[in-house]
Amino acid sequence: MRDPKFLGRQGEDIAVGFLQARGYRILQRNWHCRAGEIDIVAREGKYLCFIEVKTRDSARCGVAEEAVDFRKRKRLSKLASLYLSDHNLEEVPVRFDVVAISGTRPHLIQNAFQYS
Repeated sequence: MRDPKFLGRQGEDIAVGFLQARGYRILQRNWHCRAGEIDIVAREGKYLCFIEVKTRDSARCGVAEEAVDFRKRKRLSKLASLYLSDHNLEEVPVRFDVVAISGTRPHLIQNAFQYS
């Protein structure tokens, strides 16, 4: 098993290329504040997308997208609210996407959950 931090960085690199190929404009990677970190902030059409990247190198720990549970969604919503406030973007339409990566194969889940 690889180092989790290395695996996470590698997954984010894969996700960025994957998203850019689909027309996303990457605004920030690893935006952080005291409350936590958002993996990727991007624009896709009219939406400001907050993107969580989950990478698995085996099925031992379960499917990657299963890791975005209720607690993770709640925390991402809070982080998104802080990001929007910090950047005066409260009126911009928001979407939460997940890029789940198994090995090197990314899978995009658009609008994975609602903003709360």
